[in-house]
Amino acid sequence: MNLEANNDQASSRKLTHFNEQGRARMVDISGKESTVRTAVAVSKVTMNPATLEAIREGRIGKGDVLAVAQIAGIQGAKKTSDWIPMCHPLALTGVDIRFHDNGVDELQIEVTVKTEGKTGVEMEALTAASAAALTIYDMCKAMQKDMIIGPTMLNSKSGGKNGDFSR
Repeated sequence: MNLEANNDQASSRKLTHFNEQGRARMVDISGKESTVRTAVAVSKVTMNPATLEAIREGRIGKGDVLAVAQIAGIQGAKKTSDWIPMCHPLALTGVDIRFHDNGVDELQIEVTVKTEGKTGVEMEALTAASAAALTIYDMCKAMQKDMIIGPTMLNSKSGGKNGDFSR
């Protein structure tokens, strides 16, 4: 990952979440063009092999961990503007959550969020991945309290005037 290039890119852009008094504001997007926008975010939960095996075999007492985490992630994407103060409420056109494991001790979460609108869905994808990871932790914490969540990151995004991004 090239942090210097990312920092140079970021410093060349004007931060738009501040008004002329330096106070936080929700950006006015009314003049922006509507485009199809997609974002993919990922997260990971690292756990003991026995915990992962219990999830895979459906032996967690609270129920089907991945089904509940999937619903939590979708709900998180839909409610992002309630959690993140400067996010615009968006009409999402799709949320897809996929789970993969390494067969040993890691459960990966991949979220794709789509909309057609005037602002991107990066925060919705990140929120969904986080909500799914937190739900996995919540459902399995009786079995293991030292699970590790993360890293959580944006893998890619497309659409909008700032163009595409891919990690």
